[in-house]
Amino acid sequence: MVAFSPAAHADRAETDAVMRGPVTNLPIPRYVSMKVSEANVRRGPSLSHRIDWVFKRQNMPLTITHEYGNWRRVVDRDGVGGWVHYSLLSGVRTVIVEEDMLQLHVRPDMEAPVTAMLELGVVARLGKCEPDWCRLRSGGYRGWAPKTALWGVGADELRK
Repeated sequence: MVAFSPAAHADRAETDAVMRGPVTNLPIPRYVSMKVSEANVRRGPSLSHRIDWVFKRQNMPLTITHEYGNWRRVVDRDGVGGWVHYSLLSGVRTVIVEEDMLQLHVRPDMEAPVTAMLELGVVARLGKCEPDWCRLRSGGYRGWAPKTALWGVGADELRK
């Protein structure tokens, strides 16, 4: 026998729903990048909170986990983070290469010719993403890389 519970159905609908930021109404969590070459990362969402970190890499991908007024709670690929003023962030998508000498291919296929090789830690501009591959641009080179070798893109994320 199968029973239907409206309460159970409502709970599932809530967990399937995307969390939205209270300020921007954009999805939380979401990826962004650093607009500037140096950003103070604070303990709380105001200038009166102490600076815990300084991020020093322009275009570095970050994950926004919370919003409060003009402040965004961000974390980097190592889980380090804090509160950053929204004006220091950009919606331009970038990724960090997580595999040394990552091959960029002309097509999303491991057998396709290689256009370039990227070192571990390189930040690349994110383009189109298919289920298992993303198109990247870095240092004048373009090509496709497996999603599993990148930080800054969701495993199920598709981009046109």
